[in-house]
Amino acid sequence: MEITLDLIKELRNKTGAGINDCKKALEEATGDLSKAIEILRKKGAAMAVKRADKIANEGAVKSAISENKKTGVLIEVNCETDFVSKGDEFQKFSEGIAKTALKINSDSIEKILSSAGENGLTVKESIDTIMGKVGEKTELKRAKLIDIKDGFVCGYIHFGSKLGALVALKGNLNEDSEKLGKNIAMQIVAMNPISIDRNGIDKTVIEKEKEIYLTVAKNENKPDKIAQTIVNNKLDRFFQDNCLLEQEYINESGKSIKDVITEFNKRNSNNLEIASFVRYQLGEESKN
Repeated sequence: MEITLDLIKELRNKTGAGINDCKKALEEATGDLSKAIEILRKKGAAMAVKRADKIANEGAVKSAISENKKTGVLIEVNCETDFVSKGDEFQKFSEGIAKTALKINSDSIEKILSSAGENGLTVKESIDTIMGKVGEKTELKRAKLIDIKDGFVCGYIHFGSKLGALVALKGNLNEDSEKLGKNIAMQIVAMNPISIDRNGIDKTVIEKEKEIYLTVAKNENKPDKIAQTIVNNKLDRFFQDNCLLEQEYINESGKSIKDVITEFNKRNSNNLEIASFVRYQLGEESKN
């Protein structure tokens, strides 16, 4: 069977593989498109085995949000080098995985990998294909889905796709509230809060902080009463740094996120309230 340019293009569109790889696969498959796809997948799978022990610390953080703004998903896809991760193909490939996760409404890695993307291949097959093409270990590291029935989801991906966040807010969605939601997502990316408020911080973390502050004060020979005051002041500062509602708003100094939301609600007759958030930084230890 003649290996035509149209056939090569069709295989490229289905797999995303390079033109030369498509041509070779079709020649090996004697023009059988299905067999050529299988050959390319096997090439990627073989690459996966070969590079299984490699470290994949580069990649991209991507998000997808539903049209009704009720659901959003944040993912991290890893590869080995910054050169590959910066490429348009890898960025679009990663965006496609986020869209697939949103489509199936799941953040289960197993379910995402077994689900078909826009190209008709499963995410796992697409990963094998791109591995065969770029020659680097590629993996879906993690994913997090957040949704809200009585509010909306906003997101922000920092330039370079190495940092991203989603935030779910209770309240009415309109142009102004969505703008504030996106700014809060940007705040989360920039300031890396641990929780929404003090109730969200594990008590063991708080006790550890107290222990450290008290030890420092005693080492400085502070009297017990003064030492306790120092501990309380430093603990308040810890909460201000790590609780989203207590953090200073990056777009308006002197005001906390809680202040900004309260003022917004009064001006707009809204009832915005932060319900949940998720933040990913490329290469950090997985938190979920």
